[in-house]
Amino acid sequence: MGGFFGAISKRDCVLDLFFGVDYHSHLGTRRGGMAIYDERDGFQRQIHNIENTPFRTKFEKDLADFHGRSGIGCISDTDPQPLLVRSHLGLYAITTVGIINNADRLVETYFSDHGHQFMAMSSGKVNATELTAALINQKDDLISGIRHAQEAIDGSATILILTRNGILCARDRLGRLPVLIGKNEDGCCISFESFAYHKLGYEDAYELGPQEIVRVTAEGWETLSPAGTQMKICAFLWTYYGYPNSNYEGVNVEVMRYRNGEIMARDEVQQGRLPKVDYVAGVPDSGVPHAIGFANRSGKPFARPFVKYTPTWPRSFMPVNQDVRNQVAKMKQIPVPELIEGKKLLFVDDSIVRGTQLRETVEFLYESGAAEVHMRSACPPIMYGCKFLNFSRSNSDMELLARKTVQELEGDEGQEHLDEYADASTQRGACMLQSICKTLGFDSLGYQSLDGLLEAIGIDRDQICTYCWTGKE
Repeated sequence: MGGFFGAISKRDCVLDLFFGVDYHSHLGTRRGGMAIYDERDGFQRQIHNIENTPFRTKFEKDLADFHGRSGIGCISDTDPQPLLVRSHLGLYAITTVGIINNADRLVETYFSDHGHQFMAMSSGKVNATELTAALINQKDDLISGIRHAQEAIDGSATILILTRNGILCARDRLGRLPVLIGKNEDGCCISFESFAYHKLGYEDAYELGPQEIVRVTAEGWETLSPAGTQMKICAFLWTYYGYPNSNYEGVNVEVMRYRNGEIMARDEVQQGRLPKVDYVAGVPDSGVPHAIGFANRSGKPFARPFVKYTPTWPRSFMPVNQDVRNQVAKMKQIPVPELIEGKKLLFVDDSIVRGTQLRETVEFLYESGAAEVHMRSACPPIMYGCKFLNFSRSNSDMELLARKTVQELEGDEGQEHLDEYADASTQRGACMLQSICKTLGFDSLGYQSLDGLLEAIGIDRDQICTYCWTGKE
């Protein structure tokens, strides 16, 4: 994933930019970057590796040297950015969030002649932001270039461009991520997360539509290219990676999660599937609000049978090495024996992707004396790796727990019946749940239905991307 923040003001905006970017640290773990423009001294830029050190720690020492009234910054889970680009369109800084699935084909199609080159990363791949800039530079102006890039890219591209005259912000062609503008008496900001600018004294001012391109200055903003009519905003904004106090398309994240848990419990009660348990709990931290909603509706008491020790490892998806990640996940789990020993527990997690850490969590709970462990996922079975935002990064869909289980149950034939496997009311769906329970050690397992999830979000379902569950774009 990744996050972004931009600010432009009648005064120095470096601190606003610093704290605004820092408030997006939950969205990525690899690189952080800031680019600032000053009328006298021009562009200043810095990029740091944040894999083992928080963004704010890496950038605090840079603040004394940064100065300017406009800037953009990012938290990146992929490429080093923002980049400084010099072309016939002028000198500008650019940062992007998204994914380019057809990068090799784009390079071959547009840049295979002599005189074009890209700086390759250690993986050998092209920096996606550099490729986006190269596509933009094929046109005679930035607006035409942005539209060209977004049309050419298979995947998604949300773009911020810092120029001498302001900031251009472009929401992805299908609006898979939000782009929000805040305003105060001195200027404006652009943000992924709305809470980031609320804490800095900005008020909600504008939310870009899909494909819309806007120029932002200290005085305000103007639309340079209108919004499209089709939107496919990512559902996982609400279920998992969005921050609790943010709003997207007018729907608050935390409120949606409470409602989602309530709907799950409502449906289980109606279907007579709710087990007799002592406590309902969330798998910390993102499963907790879903679990609160589930507990409130089911009438079962909410508890925290284990907590995570976060001062040393504050983010569950650090570090990069999977073996170390698994060990860290185990070390972070601190039990509350009085709430586990001899108890029947129902846990709600935000999602079940590969199931590796969940298996270790269940083992940890039984080792701590739990009598029963029931598991619920706050979203449907993930059948497809995300190809738009890198949410569920996989080398193969068969790494996903649900798809792997289908293959084990029925081989290639099962892959033709994924809709049935995703529906717990079918024979195939029941078999998949039973198999996962046996593999991971659950006493029972339930997934939120797609209808229930969309009901919890509450906006037009045709405007929500559900690819990772349905495989339909």
